[in-house]
Amino acid sequence: MPPIVLDLPDETATKRLGTDLALVLQAGDCLALHGDLGAGKSTLSRALLRTIAEDPELEVPSPTFTLVQGYDLRLPVAHFDLYRLSDPSELDELGFDEALANGICLVEWPDKAGTALPKSTIDIHFSFTPEGGRHLSISAPEATLSRVKRALQIRSFLDRSGYPNAERRHLIGDASTRAYESIHPAGEDTRLILMDAPKRPNGPPIRDGKRYSQIAHIAEDVYPFVAIDQALRERRFSAPAILASDCEAGILLLEDLGCQGILDEAGRPIAERYQASVACLAAIHNTPFEREISLDGGRIHRIPDFDRTAMKMEVELLIDWHLPWKRSGLKVSDDERLSYLNIWDALIDQLADSETSLVLRDFHSPNVIWRGDRTGHDRIGILDFQDAMIGPSAYDVASIIQDARVTVERALADRLMADYLAIRRLSPTFDEGLFQKSWAIMAAQRACKLCGLWVRLKDRDGKDGYMKHMPRTLRHLAVAFEHPALAPLRDWCIEAGIELPESAA
Repeated sequence: MPPIVLDLPDETATKRLGTDLALVLQAGDCLALHGDLGAGKSTLSRALLRTIAEDPELEVPSPTFTLVQGYDLRLPVAHFDLYRLSDPSELDELGFDEALANGICLVEWPDKAGTALPKSTIDIHFSFTPEGGRHLSISAPEATLSRVKRALQIRSFLDRSGYPNAERRHLIGDASTRAYESIHPAGEDTRLILMDAPKRPNGPPIRDGKRYSQIAHIAEDVYPFVAIDQALRERRFSAPAILASDCEAGILLLEDLGCQGILDEAGRPIAERYQASVACLAAIHNTPFEREISLDGGRIHRIPDFDRTAMKMEVELLIDWHLPWKRSGLKVSDDERLSYLNIWDALIDQLADSETSLVLRDFHSPNVIWRGDRTGHDRIGILDFQDAMIGPSAYDVASIIQDARVTVERALADRLMADYLAIRRLSPTFDEGLFQKSWAIMAAQRACKLCGLWVRLKDRDGKDGYMKHMPRTLRHLAVAFEHPALAPLRDWCIEAGIELPESAA
């Protein structure tokens, strides 16, 4: 891949590049800065470090005499100045390999390292322009250089959207390919949210000529988010306003709904906020949504059905990932798989008469914002709905009452269900008994999916942290099994060796 070539007219532009680079660097990255004294290497380094530290006043001393300066930040950074290095072998004594294994290495005068720097190094060559600015050439392996290009693409988007020189800060990533930044416009005391959601790779067909995302109805671009956001806002629910967009590039600039969630400082549910969330959900289920949503430019988004194929694809995560993990790598037999999926076919058949509505799919604590200064349903800010479908309304009720990441004690869970049912009973068409059965089936469907997903995130994606949710997810499955309709699945799970809480056995 050809190098990226930039002309930076002044020190401000150099600092801005340092900020942009800080948002795409990952643990294991080595950034090598080549250039004469005064070329801008230290300016870029300070901006990069201060961005990662989220501290514009961070003291960044030159490591010229110490050779290395370490920073224990969100991403650990080791800043090397090799000008006084006598021999590349001295890098071992400076702890270069260890620093690279744990975080980022920022290297000035990298030529002194000989061939010791990794092949994946991002090389930035600085030179002077006749006008007094700086000319930069950035080269790296294709995958790494693509990250740098993405950072510059986002900066260009902000510039042309009316936010030049906006301050960018890392906000959060999630289990998908999306990442988020907080954007602070220059001269304004406000914050916006940038969604960085590049189109997902197509990937190979895995079944009936379709990719996993097509089967499970996982959004492959930002158009579904834009469509559902529009539909929610038109019905006066609090989804974020979209202030600027480049949908083809997968970049959205959003209203900041706030930073208060529905958990207390110890990470426990705040009952009032969960109750308001359930009331908001009941209002959504009492509101009709058209299946087709017209967007600017003539595009139409058709909300997909949460159909049999999608449900079964998700529950297969239990037998494809969870059970092999429990069995030390031993896969389920063909007979086990067939009996498991036959049980699910029978359960899905029982959903035929269930009430359907817009299913947001991930309506739980990470995606609910508390806006205490508002009233009514406007108090509940809604995020992360790009994978929304039309399906059993009970699914989202299971999602919030059986919060995947938070322990909702049984007394509160029962109160939330009672609150939801009290609101829905006001509708003459609401069938409470049918809803209770649908809730148990969809709670089990979601729990089976998550039991497998946590293992897949660990084994395939190296994200071990999600495994802490496994005991809670198994408890959720046990609660779903309390409904008699789930007896066949409960018996299958016990026979298969899934470790349910004792009350479920």
